[in-house]
Amino acid sequence: MLYGLEAAILQERPKNGLIIHTDQGAQYTSHRFYECSRNYHFIHSQSQKGDPYDNAVMESFYKIQPQNTPGQTKTQAKLDIINYLEIYYNYKRTPTSLNYLRSYEFEVSNEFSYRCPFFY
Repeated sequence: MLYGLEAAILQERPKNGLIIHTDQGAQYTSHRFYECSRNYHFIHSQSQKGDPYDNAVMESFYKIQPQNTPGQTKTQAKLDIINYLEIYYNYKRTPTSLNYLRSYEFEVSNEFSYRCPFFY
């Protein structure tokens, strides 16, 4: 899991203060994850135990992500998900929650100025 996080950090180069929201799974409550978050100056947010609404965005993603087909290899499944994210999810989809902007358009627009209310 940390390998994937560090690969994303190298590719996206996020600014200090990035909020990472996770559930309370063992990999996210580990000392290694805590140290990684701290080293990159990220803010770690966790859903409350037993509260499915805290993780609604991820559950929504799982609902629309590409479905694996029988006989598909793990490598092919990973490639399908990466292609889905890089091509459709970030560059073609226009969600109402982003005022019908594509994800990449939203990131570069002036609207990308949200701050966590707990820290400001």
